[in-house]
Amino acid sequence: MAYDGTRYAGFQVQPNAPTVQAELERALASVCDEGIRVTGAGRTDAGVHATGQVIDFRTASALDGKTIGRGVNALLPQDIAVSELEPAEEDFHARFSATGRTYEYRIRNAPERLPLERLREVQLASPLDVAAMREASARLIGRRDFSAFAAGRGGVRTVRRAEWCADGTLLRFEIAADAFLRGMVRAIVGTLLWVGRGKIDAGRFGEIIASGDRSRAGPSAPANGLCLVAVEYGERTRRIDEDEANE
Repeated sequence: MAYDGTRYAGFQVQPNAPTVQAELERALASVCDEGIRVTGAGRTDAGVHATGQVIDFRTASALDGKTIGRGVNALLPQDIAVSELEPAEEDFHARFSATGRTYEYRIRNAPERLPLERLREVQLASPLDVAAMREASARLIGRRDFSAFAAGRGGVRTVRRAEWCADGTLLRFEIAADAFLRGMVRAIVGTLLWVGRGKIDAGRFGEIIASGDRSRAGPSAPANGLCLVAVEYGERTRRIDEDEANE
């Protein structure tokens, strides 16, 4: 499933705040004619988007996946869409069965902003040293304590890939790991921007990782540049391209 997280206080249900989970449960309850509890593979924060989120839920409804999906999409707001529904194994859990997740962060590195992309990417006018950012990103690969980038309790995670790709003025940072700490990707990007601006070098970036101290890392990058693009289950990856997600 996919959503534009701009107007939501995150994926997970919260009291007195709009969330993606609440909208899904409302629509599913109407279609299935029973109370539904949804679990998401990634509990994205306020303002964060997704094109490859995976959810699970249980229902006694006799309706098939295609019928439920069609009914749910008819009831969901325009900024949330379910792309596919199918039966799962009894022990499947969207979050705990996942073996990996991939996030993308988008930066428009140009003096002029693109108004139509303002909700999906962050615009930075000052030039960035992408080569230095790539060198620093290599320090993320492997299994280590990423508490320096945690918004809350830290812990050990395995980062499998961390790459910057440039397409004209658009910079895309894609990072894949077995799991992520809360706020981890935005804190990593914020610290890599220090590298790109020449405030620190790759060596200092590595020292920040090793310190486990959030106060030594950079500020969290804005939420609107971040998107959950894929979730892995064993050898299977649920990744929805933007064109498909918007259908």
